[in-house]
Amino acid sequence: MNDAQFYIKIAIWSQVVSSVIFLGVLAYIWFRWIVPVVMAAQERSNRQIGEAERHRDEVKSALESLHEQVETARHDAELIERRAGARAEHERVALLQEATEAGERALADAGRELERARTAARQRLRDELVERALRVAREEAARRVDPAVDARFIEGFAGSLGDAARG
Repeated sequence: MNDAQFYIKIAIWSQVVSSVIFLGVLAYIWFRWIVPVVMAAQERSNRQIGEAERHRDEVKSALESLHEQVETARHDAELIERRAGARAEHERVALLQEATEAGERALADAGRELERARTAARQRLRDELVERALRVAREEAARRVDPAVDARFIEGFAGSLGDAARG
């Protein structure tokens, strides 16, 4: 082996050793500084992803809970609306019945009052007719009857009283 070949082999081995040392230094730098930073970033990213997932799950749970509450509120609102409708209908029927009964009572009272007014009017009319008839009869009797006819009526009336007393 000659010197040239020896120096070529040294140069090749020098290149190999320097490549191995370079790779070793790169590996050392990689594992010493770059991997911890990457691992820390990955861990931080994983924590953020985990927290985002946890937050998403909490929001989903809250959303489901809110949907349930909304459905419950809708159901309650429907029940309240039905109850209010039924109550309003009941109140309407009760008020209508009360108004009908009050109207019937007022009508019956008015009928009785009308009958009383008619009875009173008939009585006043009868009294007025009797008074007028008596006044007309007195006037006519005074015009037709003189003292002689009057004496004859009195005797006839007294005689009929006497006959009634005897018999």
